[in-house]
Amino acid sequence: MTRLFLVCLGGALGSGARYLVALGAARVLGSAFPWGTLAVNVAGSFLVTCVVHLSVASQAVSPELRLFLATGVMGGFTTYSTFNHETLQYLRDGALLLGAANLVLTVSACLAAGVLGLAAARALVP
Repeated sequence: MTRLFLVCLGGALGSGARYLVALGAARVLGSAFPWGTLAVNVAGSFLVTCVVHLSVASQAVSPELRLFLATGVMGGFTTYSTFNHETLQYLRDGALLLGAANLVLTVSACLAAGVLGLAAARALVP
C-alpha cells in the first residue's frame, strides 16, 4: 500500500508541475506550437534516465524513491498522449509541417535528453 501511495503522490505532483510548465510555456513562447508538452517530455526523458541509473548503479536512489520519482512524478509530468493528440490535430488540420516538426523535435530531443541524462548520472555514479 505504501508503494501505491508513493506513486499516487508523485503522480499528483508531476501532473501539477506539467500543468504549470504548459501555462508558462504558452505565456512565454505562445500557443502556436505545443512548447510545454515538448519541454516536459524532454525534461522527463532526462530525469527518468538519471533516476533509473542512480537507482540501479548505486544506493543513491532507494527503490521507494525511484518508484516515487520515475513512476510517480515523471509519469505524471511527461505525457505521450498529449503529444499524440497535438500531432494528430496538426495533421487533421492540414498543418503537415507543424505536425512533422512536433514529431521530429519531440523524438529527437527526448532521445538526446535521455542520452544526456544517462551521461550525467554515469558521471555521478559510474
